[in-house]
Amino acid sequence: MNEVNNDRPKNEGPTFAQLGVREETVEALAALGIERAFAIQEYAIPIALRGSDIIGRAPTGTGKTFGFGLPIIDRIVSAEEGASGKPQALILVPTRELGLQVARDLEDAGKTRGIRVLPIYGGRAYEPQVEALRAGVDIIVGTPGRLLDLYKSKHIKLDAIAHCVLDEADRMLDLGFSEDVEKILKLLPEERQTMLFSATMPDTIMSLSRRHMHRPMTVAADVTGPDQEAANNTRQLVYMTHALNKVEVTARILQARERGLTILFCRTKRAAQKLADELDFRGFAVGSVHGDLGQNARERALRAFRSGKIDVLVATDVAARGIDVPDITHVINYDSPEEAETYVHRIGRTGRAGATGIAVTFLTWEDLPRWKIIVKANNLDIGEPVETYHTSDHLYTDLDIPEGAPSALPSELRKRDGLSAEREENVEGDSRKSGRGRGRGRGDRERGRGGNDRGGSDRRGGGRSGGRSEGSGERTAASSERITVDDSGSVVGGSADGGEAPAPRSRQRRRIRTEGEGAEAKAPRESAPAAESAPSADAEGDAPRRRRRRRRPTGGSDRQTSAE
Repeated sequence: MNEVNNDRPKNEGPTFAQLGVREETVEALAALGIERAFAIQEYAIPIALRGSDIIGRAPTGTGKTFGFGLPIIDRIVSAEEGASGKPQALILVPTRELGLQVARDLEDAGKTRGIRVLPIYGGRAYEPQVEALRAGVDIIVGTPGRLLDLYKSKHIKLDAIAHCVLDEADRMLDLGFSEDVEKILKLLPEERQTMLFSATMPDTIMSLSRRHMHRPMTVAADVTGPDQEAANNTRQLVYMTHALNKVEVTARILQARERGLTILFCRTKRAAQKLADELDFRGFAVGSVHGDLGQNARERALRAFRSGKIDVLVATDVAARGIDVPDITHVINYDSPEEAETYVHRIGRTGRAGATGIAVTFLTWEDLPRWKIIVKANNLDIGEPVETYHTSDHLYTDLDIPEGAPSALPSELRKRDGLSAEREENVEGDSRKSGRGRGRGRGDRERGRGGNDRGGSDRRGGGRSGGRSEGSGERTAASSERITVDDSGSVVGGSADGGEAPAPRSRQRRRIRTEGEGAEAKAPRESAPAAESAPSADAEGDAPRRRRRRRRPTGGSDRQTSAE
């Protein structure tokens, strides 16, 4: 039987008061049940309180947020103490989910002093963020892209920033934010405190620190191997599975005894959504978080997961560093990670801050070469992967799965409220109503106003639908004013202004007029009143077959042929 102890053990580290944290902050942390510091907090807080630059490296889930957040909260001025309302601290994060998590933690820690924390990220309406900035904030937690957008539109001022933090800096650079981060750091005042925290420290991070930090002090906690603490607190299992049997194996693991909240990681957005739909069909309370979902749907799934309305979350690596939920007992790598660091951050969702958990990784035969590199890079003490199917006996004994577990969750065990019980909040603002978001495009909005593809008019006068509409109108006007001209230039056809009705027309080819014929075509139109009094050859019924005039090039001669 495999027991999962997700209760956080007693922390024997020093208290925050002993580290020099303000009394108000200590009271706010005590209200959250947090009294003692973990290793990275113990090392980083005293140095940060002195105002020194810091490079901090520690496994994910060991409390880096409070390691840089508590010194910032203690050193800034609150609104009650006379703050001007300009941002005093800036924390850059790579993903929206991580930004929300960091902002929530800092807001809780600064609650007694009324510290105003604002998360800024894309996918959300600009208006609420702009209004909050105008009302005044103390700490900004944001992603680089949205932060630059607000700065360019002059909604945010960075001239009062005294503290800057790059959280999960390696991930930020991996996602292509290197240029944006450089721009933001150049916009900040020279006299500032800069802190850089990450679970891994590649060469690009060290190069960034040399350019933008002043004599930084390096702080490392339990880094004998990447995420060694997670490796010690998390039981890691690796199974060789067939691609077509993964869902069946997953359905059995999700029925394990004492299983709490579970995260499944997929490599692609499409695979994540497909797996979520399949598990939902099998009766599990499941949600998904990936890039194809709007911000409303992503936050709704995360809220339902934290509140326990769903107990299974299918995600891509976008959520690997943005979820800090204490009750996660299982992490399943449904698709094998592609990099050693990705594996570190995935399994770091469980076994956080001293708790224990289980991490299961599925491998296919194509994943074996990559997996050997991951094992070597992370110094993992894991045996050879065992070929596993949903009928394998060792699967049930390793994870304490009831014998004879079906492929779908029995109805008597479906006790979660499900994703539908979580109310969706519109954080995207009016962008969805005006069609700027995913869904209806400009063409859909034009048709929604009452037009169609052919007859509807475009207000801008352009577009395919507008062009066709105008063209059809021109053809209608031209047909009502058509005048027939013989080869000599005389009018032989009727008009639509009240003259005799023309005989049924024979099939005619529409003439295309060139620029040289502009003046010549104008003359027959001006002689149209004379044509009304002239006898119509077509009306008499004995007119010879009309000969069509040849189209002459621009600037050509006016030679005419006489009809014999």
